[in-house]
Amino acid sequence: MPKKNIHPKYFPKAKVQCACGNIFEVGSTKEFVEIEICSHCHPFYTGKGKIVDKMGRVEKYRKRLEKKEALEKKTLKKKK
Repeated sequence: MPKKNIHPKYFPKAKVQCACGNIFEVGSTKEFVEIEICSHCHPFYTGKGKIVDKMGRVEKYRKRLEKKEALEKKTLKKKK
């Protein structure tokens, strides 16, 4: 049995409200919780996630790979 007057009050049906409007219940030490993202609006769960390549890293990698392959071809021609 827990000691009295040292533990916060537990709310077994605390309300959680997401920024998207979704409301659900969980157990918490707070009666009401506001969150920014939940399973109804998170891209991982909705399947709407995208891979964003803002810096062009994939393209930079492909260019480096092409240069390396071209250099290897030149060195092979010189050896023959």
